[in-house]
Amino acid sequence: QAQLVESGGGVVQPGGSLRLSCVASGSIFSRNNVGWYRQPPGKQRELVALITSGGTRMYADSVKGRFTISRGNVKNTVHLQMNNLKSEDTATYYCNSVSLDGLFGLQRGSYFPKISDYDYWGQGTQVTVSS
Repeated sequence: QAQLVESGGGVVQPGGSLRLSCVASGSIFSRNNVGWYRQPPGKQRELVALITSGGTRMYADSVKGRFTISRGNVKNTVHLQMNNLKSEDTATYYCNSVSLDGLFGLQRGSYFPKISDYDYWGQGTQVTVSS
């Protein structure tokens, strides 16, 4: 059974940095676009960054210039370097594959997926930005 495990979250002051990591088992990341999503309390889950199978990176307007997504050296891993964090970045962060709708959405600046469209979600990792 496929599994997604996110880690690296924590509490950080505004302007600080965190690096999130994700390990996927099974074929979730195989030859797929992969990305990071986040869900603030009481709000929709949002795609914030993706990296295509060819290495192209795309970002939501809300994080552009501050977040960097990368594939890890270990197979089926992906990272999210988050710099200059703001209070509005507070959310639970998840990794998963990204559909073509998600890719087209980020080209337009934002994308909010339907959670039930995905077979698997991990537990996520909590990021809290607070002074």
